[in-house]
Parts: sequence; structure tokens; C-alpha cells
Amino acid sequence: MKKITLIIGLLFICMSNSNAQSKRLLFKTAFGEFKVVLYDFTPNHRDLILKSIKDTVYQGALFNRIIENFVVQGGEHDIDIEKREAVDPQHRKPRLAAEFDQRAFHKMGALGAGRDGNPEKASFLNQIYFVVGKKISSADLDSLEIKKGIKYSKKQRKEYLAHGGQPRLDHDFTVFGEIYQGLDVILKISQVKTDQQDFPLEKVPFSIVEIKE
Repeated sequence: MKKITLIIGLLFICMSNSNAQSKRLLFKTAFGEFKVVLYDFTPNHRDLILKSIKDTVYQGALFNRIIENFVVQGGEHDIDIEKREAVDPQHRKPRLAAEFDQRAFHKMGALGAGRDGNPEKASFLNQIYFVVGKKISSADLDSLEIKKGIKYSKKQRKEYLAHGGQPRLDHDFTVFGEIYQGLDVILKISQVKTDQQDFPLEKVPFSIVEIKE
């Protein structure tokens, strides 16, 4: 019962935060469907994924890195990106500049862009993840503020303390959207059994379409 109440509360918060944004996506999986709002205040990442789904970048895509209480990651895997870029004769490593915004943080259900260890914290062009997170304490946030040299807003603290997330990723990875309907689906996917490399033991494909309303 507590889990159901938590999910309902999270969905209410997500829906209230999504009203002012203009672009939405529908993710389809064997575990069910969920809906995502893209933030207008991270326009470059918003536009990139909209272009990517039209260009079929995510056609036949998989959630290929799953860590319970952390993230569900999909699209091109880090290993495959590294191999592809290593053999590129022009040594290209295309990235999208980070877009950090105080309104975009790693709460439960947040949509983020994966990246490598580049110092600019720029994003991969074809890798995404969803936060499934864990419980967060005031002491955790206090410690992260000192370590990262940032200040969490009252809204962020309230959200993290009430529902958890992954604040240690803030200001290191770009968040550009969130799940506003169907959070339970990504939580189910986060519990899929994996090997020691965090690859799911069963394939978890997904497809994305833009919601036209």
C-alpha cells in the first residue's frame, strides 16, 4: 500500500511539473507504456531526441544497462560508442553541450542524457537514461553541496527527501525531461535481472513516438 501511495504521489508531482512544457513522448515496452515530457528550458537536448526519433536512431533500441535503485539506460551503449569512435579515421567524437538548469534535477523518473568522461560534461547524441533512484537524507544533500559546490533549492530538497532520486548526478549529467505518466513501468524494468556488467539477461526493447495533442 505504501508503494502504491508513493507512486501516486510521484505521478501527481510529475504531472504538475509537466503542464507548462510543449513536447511529449510515448515510450512503448513489453512492460507497458509510459509518457515523458521534454523540458523547453533544455531546448538542444529536447530538439535532439525529437530529431533522433524521426531519423530512426532509436528504432529497435534496447534498455541495455539496468541498475536497480540507480538508472535504466537505453540507446547506444558506452562500449559500442567507444568502439565506433575508436575506428573513425577522422577521430570524431560528436557531443552535445551540457544544459544545466536549476529546474532540471535527478528526481525519480527524470530523463537524462548519457556521456563519457569528457571535461565539458557534454552528452552522447544517442544515449538516454531514466532515474529510478534511492532514498536520500538531509545529510546526503548537505554532503553533496560541499563536495559539488552547489546549493539545492527548497523544491529540490523537498522532492529528494520525499521521494528519493540520484542527486549525486546533478550538474554532471544533463536532465531534459521526466516521466509524467507510467512511472511504475520504468520501476518494473529497473528490477529486471542483469549480469555482472549490468546487461539485462533478457532483451528489453523500446520504441518512442512523439505525442501529438
